[in-house]
Amino acid sequence: MKKILIIEDDVSISNMLCDLLDRNGYLLTAAYSGTEAVMCFCNGKYDLVLLDLMIPGKSGMDVLSEIRKSGAVPVIALTAVSDKESIVNLLKAGANDYITKPFDNSELLARIEVQFRDNAASAQSTMKYRDVVLDNERYDAFIEKQPLQLSKREYEILKLLMQNPKKVFTKNNLYESVWNDEFLGDDNTINVHISKIRAKIAKIRPDDEYIQTVWGIGFKMQE
Repeated sequence: MKKILIIEDDVSISNMLCDLLDRNGYLLTAAYSGTEAVMCFCNGKYDLVLLDLMIPGKSGMDVLSEIRKSGAVPVIALTAVSDKESIVNLLKAGANDYITKPFDNSELLARIEVQFRDNAASAQSTMKYRDVVLDNERYDAFIEKQPLQLSKREYEILKLLMQNPKKVFTKNNLYESVWNDEFLGDDNTINVHISKIRAKIAKIRPDDEYIQTVWGIGFKMQE
């Protein structure tokens, strides 16, 4: 179940949101001040935050800034202002979306669903392990935002390893998954491709290992 942090100092609105979202299958935590909100966020794991901007303690914008330091959790701001400049500043500060008070419950639910749908699509299109990022739509690979310039099969090997970073893949596994053909014991083909991936990574990160050789078995991502 998706877990949502509700940051709202008005108890009646907070209770209404908790009841609405509970009935729609979400797990909830309520915070009533900016200070409490930051503490809850730092001590828990949330899939989305509903953030009222007018809260006591730390301001809503300060809370948003703290959340953004910790990653890309979707934030929907609850705001009483609707002028263009305020909304632009809010989105630039890191809010994913906003809804003005008073709001329609069905619209709020729809906006929450959109954030979860967009996050799911983003997770499928990109992958990350340590500093390596794969863009599966463009077949681009990066480390520290610098392109690795991988061939298609080098990319597919790295993608397979990153999908299951703790799993040891035999050369048989890698060959049959990437080449879609029966492995006939040609170790050199896999070794050459692994070597090229390592060399391209080493140009950017010469002191770090990203692919581990498990002797007598195969390869896995270096933890």
